[in-house]
Amino acid sequence: MIHFSCDLCGREMDAENELRFVVKLEVYAAYDPLAQDDVDEDRDHLQEIHEILERSEVADCAEIGEDVYQQLRFDLCPECRKRFVKNPLGRKHTEQFDFSQN
Repeated sequence: MIHFSCDLCGREMDAENELRFVVKLEVYAAYDPLAQDDVDEDRDHLQEIHEILERSEVADCAEIGEDVYQQLRFDLCPECRKRFVKNPLGRKHTEQFDFSQN
């Protein structure tokens, strides 16, 4: 039998009788293409790719990979799911004051 525990609070979850939630996150480097005015028509794109590949062979590929792309998966219990959905980035909430419309 497979046992699950909440990755946030650590509580054991009964896979047969309790609903659990899966959170999948993808974190990747954003690529913003150059504006058309900035494009150099004389660029050798194949040479640029070749140079990038040569540099990547020297560096640790796993380290570069995590800097560019990561895929994460978490199991959450129902209570932690509610908290996660309300505040997915874990920001500290500042107290909100309700002022009258005077």
